[in-house]
Amino acid sequence: MISTVSAGAATAVGRRHLSNEDGHLVADAVFAVADGMGGHAAGEVASAMALSRLRSLAAQADLSPDSVLAALTGVSEEIFLAGAGNADQCGMGTTVAGLALVRMAGAPHWLVFNVGDSRGYRFAGGVLTQLTVDHSEVAELVAAGTLTLQDAQRHPRRNVITRALGSRPAPEIDVWMFPPDPAERFLLCTDGLCQVVSDAVLAAALGTHSEPRAAAEELIALAVAAGAEDDVTAVVVDLQADLARADERTVPRASLPKES
Repeated sequence: MISTVSAGAATAVGRRHLSNEDGHLVADAVFAVADGMGGHAAGEVASAMALSRLRSLAAQADLSPDSVLAALTGVSEEIFLAGAGNADQCGMGTTVAGLALVRMAGAPHWLVFNVGDSRGYRFAGGVLTQLTVDHSEVAELVAAGTLTLQDAQRHPRRNVITRALGSRPAPEIDVWMFPPDPAERFLLCTDGLCQVVSDAVLAAALGTHSEPRAAAEELIALAVAAGAEDDVTAVVVDLQADLARADERTVPRASLPKES
C-alpha cells in the first residue's frame, strides 16, 4: 500500500507572523496539515502535537477508520490538558485536515478527515472538488443563505472557527470514505492558501505539475505572490496504482460534495 502513493509538501510563513505555526505530515499512508492557534509558541505546540499523534499511525499495517478517529480525539484532550497546565499555552488549539489509507471490509479506502477550516480537495479529470466543510462562522452563514461566498471572503469574522482540536468536549470530526481511484490527486491545505488563491488557480497548478512536490511548491509560491498574511501550507498526494481492484465487497464511492 505504501509504495503506491506519492506525496510532496511545501509551506511558508505569512506576512503577519514571525514564525510558522502551520505544520504538515507526509508519512507513508497518512497525510495532513495543521494550523495552530493560541499565539506564537502555543500554536506551534498544538499543531505539532496533532501531527505527532497522526505520525504514530503510519506504522500500523492495516490502519482502520476507528484508529484515526481515536487518535484525533485523544490528542485533542492532550492539547487541552497541556494548555491548561501552562499559562503561556492556555487556550491553544489547532485545525487539521488529512487523508489516510485505511482498510474497510478487507479493501483499501481513502479516509478524508477535518476539524476547523483547513481543507481537503480532490482533483480528477481537470475538476477540483472541495471534500471538506469549513467549521467557521462565515461558512455557517453561507450555508444558511445569509452570506454570499464573495462577501464571506471579506467578512471581519472570516477567521473565527467553530471547531478545533484542543477544546473540551472534544470536537466532532468530519470524515468521508471512498475507494481509491488511480486518476485522482488530493490537496490538503491550511486556510492561508485558499484565502488568497482561487479554486481556478489551484486547479491550474495541480494540473500543470505532474510531481506532487513541484505542485505544492507552486501553490505556496502563488500564495506568497498574492500577499498571504497567514501561514500557508500545502500537501499534494497522488495515487500511482490501483489499490482497490473492483470486487463485490468494495463499497461504492459515496457522492462527493458539489464543486465549490
